[in-house]
Amino acid sequence: MKNNIAVLIDGDNIPSAYVEEMMEEIAKYGNPTIKRIYGDWTRPGLSKWKNLLLENAIIPIQQYGYTRGKNATDSAMIIDAMDILYSGKVDGFCLVSSDSDFTRLATRLREAGMNVIGIGEKKTPNPFIVACDRFIYIEILKKQTEEKIETKEPSVDKITKKELDLISATINDLSDEDGWAFLGDVGSLIQQKRPNFDSRNYGFQKLTPLIKSTGKFDIEQRENQKNNNKLIYVRIKKKVPSRKKK
Repeated sequence: MKNNIAVLIDGDNIPSAYVEEMMEEIAKYGNPTIKRIYGDWTRPGLSKWKNLLLENAIIPIQQYGYTRGKNATDSAMIIDAMDILYSGKVDGFCLVSSDSDFTRLATRLREAGMNVIGIGEKKTPNPFIVACDRFIYIEILKKQTEEKIETKEPSVDKITKKELDLISATINDLSDEDGWAFLGDVGSLIQQKRPNFDSRNYGFQKLTPLIKSTGKFDIEQRENQKNNNKLIYVRIKKKVPSRKKK
């Protein structure tokens, strides 16, 4: 049974061009039973959203900008989130915004035991990113669709030493005496350490091909005693000592 998710979208802060890919992504994590978008719908800037709302069953919430320089949309979205939280009708939230003003909201929802997914642009400030259980850059969702059409080969050029160190440290945290760690646990712990870590950021659909592409890790498939699915384990490749010249 899928978890019920409340999807709250900051219409002033997210481009409408990503809505289809965004809703497909959200469906992977649960059933979006509540879908609302907040903004001042009298403004021309939100006109592109209007045709998409009915197609995706998203309810627009009108919020006038009473004072110049003050974001009334944020306040309305935060109040609704707390009302939904206390209703007990959902198991988690998806906050769609690139605005750091939702950092405290994400933290508060997690304190209440809610799973919080964030979706926003790459310009999103880090405090909001780390306040979520998982944060997804909206740009990779559009890029993912385009790459399905173009069928480009992924590249390892984007993977930096920082990412490699993160993977290595996580494997060490979970490894047995022989250095092997279950890849599923590795992926989960990486996500906890860095909520915006996503193999798609580096051109890979899954973590396994990303790790394999680096050439820094050994990967082993093992039989699963419970079903026919293979269990994947990973360890850091052992350095071969170089022979000294005589």
